Amino acid sequence: MNKDFHYYGTYSAAILAGYSHEDALRIARSAFFVDLCTKPILSSVGAPVEAATTMLAMEMADAGSDILSQQDVTRIWASFHFLPGDLYSKRERCGKKYMQKYHLICKPNGDLLVDTVTQVKGKSLEATGLAMHILADTWAHQNFAGTPSRVINDTNYHFFEVLPDGSERPVKFNSNPASPDDLEKGVFTNSMHQSKETSVMNLGHGRAGHLPDYSFMRYKYLPAWADYEEVLKDNPSDFMHAYRQMVYAMKFLKGEGETFEKDTYDTVSVDLHQDKINEILLKRQTNSEEDWKAFGESLSGQEVPDFTAQDYQEGYRSASEADRDDTPMGQFILAALTQKSMVTNRIYKSGNLLAGVTADYKKWGTKGIKAYLKLIEGAQKGGRS
Repeated sequence: MNKDFHYYGTYSAAILAGYSHEDALRIARSAFFVDLCTKPILSSVGAPVEAATTMLAMEMADAGSDILSQQDVTRIWASFHFLPGDLYSKRERCGKKYMQKYHLICKPNGDLLVDTVTQVKGKSLEATGLAMHILADTWAHQNFAGTPSRVINDTNYHFFEVLPDGSERPVKFNSNPASPDDLEKGVFTNSMHQSKETSVMNLGHGRAGHLPDYSFMRYKYLPAWADYEEVLKDNPSDFMHAYRQMVYAMKFLKGEGETFEKDTYDTVSVDLHQDKINEILLKRQTNSEEDWKAFGESLSGQEVPDFTAQDYQEGYRSASEADRDDTPMGQFILAALTQKSMVTNRIYKSGNLLAGVTADYKKWGTKGIKAYLKLIEGAQKGGRS
């Protein structure tokens, strides 16, 4: 998913969930900042780089093939963009090393999603936004894993787009990052084929290009993890499920209901606008920001301003050391550290070392968790709204 859904779409979902315009903006900014928060940005304002939620292309290119570098990559992408669906799933006749990677495949409605949503209840609006980004990506990025792995994430020549009239045409991929996707000709950019198992070219949905992030896209392909058996990905349906689940989740976080339930979606607020939302989702365009923006503004009657990383950075940089945690970026950092700690710990406890060795900070404090003092500080201060 891109800025259109993570920022403007999340804003409109927050309005439907009952949040005010200002609160919805805070949620949406945080949801989008997940795609902007890199180590260089954090370092530039003196924030802990462990709170990074994404990586620049040059960081990915420089990532080493050693185990520690691979674990660092996995911690970021599995925690925030490819949340594992089932860390204990079964599969016959597969070795332990393969199963560790297989267990990191992203799926919606997993136990980790429940943990992701419930742990931010009573916390900041920035924590809510971060959780909504992760929730939405479980739908868009499903079937791919947030760890470099050819045996899981690779695809092959059998890749077809299902057009609106039901016909199919082969997807043409090229690996030139400067080449824009051409919807009319069916030409899309993807990562370069690499036979090395742990190449970052085999991270996430790189081999499928941007297709998982386009709401209108339907495609058939042969994922490596499925033994190259054909899988249909229906993005319009998945994006609508993601939208409905976000509204339900934010209503829960706002105080409706005692527990967050899997496979549960809002069928009250969203149904009133279903036709308009589907119109946006099905429109064949690489960028639907203007449509989502107009929809959100029609709901709130307020203008939704653009947002960039600099907006967060300046507020954090200009705040005193004592007040930094209370800025939007400070609250985002606390939420990111908490999420990464939780996911990494769950993966480790499942017997999987791909995200590294961790300790539960609530039980052991900072022992074994480098630079996670802010988690302790945040826990002592309590949640903020």
